[in-house]
Amino acid sequence: MKSFAASLMAELEQQLLHIKAENNCIIKQSELGVKSTVKTIEKLKTFFSNYRFENKTQEIEFFKTIKPQFAAKLIFFNEVYNIEITKPCDSKKEIKKHYAAYKQKLKRFHEENIEFYKYYKSGNRSLDKKYFLRGKHDIKLTLDSFYFQSDYSFATSHDYKVAQIMAYEQIQYYLNTMTKSLKQTIPANHKLKWSASKTALVELIYALDTVGVFNEGKSSLRETAIAIQSFFNIELGQFNRIYLEIRNRKTIEKTHFLDHLKQSLLERINRVDEK
Repeated sequence: MKSFAASLMAELEQQLLHIKAENNCIIKQSELGVKSTVKTIEKLKTFFSNYRFENKTQEIEFFKTIKPQFAAKLIFFNEVYNIEITKPCDSKKEIKKHYAAYKQKLKRFHEENIEFYKYYKSGNRSLDKKYFLRGKHDIKLTLDSFYFQSDYSFATSHDYKVAQIMAYEQIQYYLNTMTKSLKQTIPANHKLKWSASKTALVELIYALDTVGVFNEGKSSLRETAIAIQSFFNIELGQFNRIYLEIRNRKTIEKTHFLDHLKQSLLERINRVDEK
């Protein structure tokens, strides 16, 4: 079992590296990460269904150490997907608040499971037979409702909680890293500030995203908008609403700013040619 699981994990890690290399968008990385991990866990479950443990020690090791490694990756990618798909684009301040709310969720989990957290982290084994053997659940040991909906042949009362502990530590690191990146400022000698209208900038953002000029077309609209707002020192708020206003313009010239750019550049070129 250990060698099969190790081989399966190595295979999954390679898939995840490939996904990261091929996709710059965190949302897409997470989505594909979930799909790959689900398929891998299914392979593990299929192998497990035909495997017989030699003793209880092996069964405990599987549910305490091996299975949680796979489940933790699934939890991590699913949580990161939810974090990023619901992230606001209003401003750095709102994004920080968004990340802080998820950090509070992790803190509540830690506080609500502090006794098991200490048990697991200390390397204690005295309750392993209750926590990590199938069919040995004890309602008095703080069970999650999730357990009662799981496949009892492939779950114990606390293997999922171990996976949560592992995943949440990774998510905490992820949130800290993302929050720190928001604090990075543009160099002091950078003095460009957008002085045209916000509507004009939204036209430009959507045009650039449509053509796919950043990161070989793999950057998301959200990433493009955040980067441009930061670079030009402006906050657009709900820029998607501005885009809807552009779409609903009662005029043929829906792309007024882009048309103005094109016409102005052509006039500049023509002036040079006339000299």
